[in-house]
Order: sequence, then structure tokens, then C-alpha cells
Amino acid sequence: MRFDELNTRCRIECKSITQDPLYGTDIVTWELLGVRWCHLQDVLPSRSESVVDGLAVANNQTRCRMNYCTDIDSSMRVVVNRPTRTEYQIISGPAILGDKFRIELMLEKVSS
Repeated sequence: MRFDELNTRCRIECKSITQDPLYGTDIVTWELLGVRWCHLQDVLPSRSESVVDGLAVANNQTRCRMNYCTDIDSSMRVVVNRPTRTEYQIISGPAILGDKFRIELMLEKVSS
């Protein structure tokens, strides 16, 4: 398989914050921005574990490439349904590859 093949469907979702009319607290929902073809590649394992509030947290990073677009930023998330639903937070990017041919995002799936 070539690295530049876009072989996985993903959902790009953006955060929408509204206020609860009764209590005034924030209600966070995720709205669909679009469905795109992408290529996911896991970053090689490293010693990227940390301790947050006494819990050991392992950060699993994934590299995501997709066709060039300008509507994605690091406040969004990527959802992939292969074979189970996986949600990734965009931690960096998008970086422009080539002459506006593709973009690359770094994604992170946090598990405890």
C-alpha cells in the first residue's frame, strides 16, 4: 500500500457550545463539518505516558493525511468508524503538503 492512498472515511466534527436555559451552564455538542477520505498512520510507540491527577495516561498519536482544504483547525475532532468508533483530538496542524495537494494533522487518542 502506498502512503499517499486515502483509504479511510472519517468524520470531521466541530464543537458547538450552547447554554442551558434553566441553569446557565455550557452544553457541548459536536456538529458534523464533513465526511472526508483520509490516510491514518500510527506514530511509532515511545515513552509518552504521563500522570494526570494520579492516573497514568498513555497518549496514542496518529498521523492523518487528507486532500487540501482550509476549513479544519485544531479545535475540531476526527471520528473514525473502523471496526469500532474511535475519536481523535486534533493536536497540531494542519500542515500543508506539496503545492496545496494534501494536509497533515496530528491526532491523539487519549486512554487511561
